[in-house]
Amino acid sequence: MRVLLLSLLAVAAYGQVADKANARYRTAEGREGMLVTLGAPDRPDRIHAETIVKVLKIKPGQTVADIGTGAGALLSVLAPAVGDAGKVFAEDIFDDFLGAAKKRHAGAKNITFVLGNEKDVKLPEGCCDVAVTVDAYHHYDYPAEMLASIHKALKPGGRFAVVDYYRRPGAMGPGGNPLEHIRIDKDSVIAEVQAHGFKLLETTDTVAGSQYIAVFTR
Repeated sequence: MRVLLLSLLAVAAYGQVADKANARYRTAEGREGMLVTLGAPDRPDRIHAETIVKVLKIKPGQTVADIGTGAGALLSVLAPAVGDAGKVFAEDIFDDFLGAAKKRHAGAKNITFVLGNEKDVKLPEGCCDVAVTVDAYHHYDYPAEMLASIHKALKPGGRFAVVDYYRRPGAMGPGGNPLEHIRIDKDSVIAEVQAHGFKLLETTDTVAGSQYIAVFTR
């Protein structure tokens, strides 16, 4: 709880709280380098996209938002899961990332691409059954504002899922530094999200000790 309090005080006092995590994203050159990873053909497998969709029980006809879609790896599984009668909002704050996602999913008729910003996902009010953010929550510079905009975008009873790495040694694999890159660990993420109008429904791991899913409702 002390970690959460310090985190919330940092948000209030300084606004941007993910400075180190976002260093490579501040330039076009940095993002171009990141797209090599985010746009890799095996990216859906590496983020465990099938497991995420299964845990969230995504159904045909639902409207789902992929917050921080990057190059659109999760869309490969989300779009088929909601089917022709459903809809996926693919949101990101970078035009070049959205461009890569559009190219990857050219011709998909049930995906709408949305340019958000650091404080607002820019989704229609009450549009979504589910919103999910995969390995992106630790990049939120303004978590309070982002959570408010996600809350607003959900339908009554809608769910919000955070999929992210643990802030523990080894959680990000070789070359990763979660103690520096990840702002707060799972328990503090849960407390932070619940402090902004959400209630925890369940948690599970996609990879034990590495990546978790926390599912909330309004």
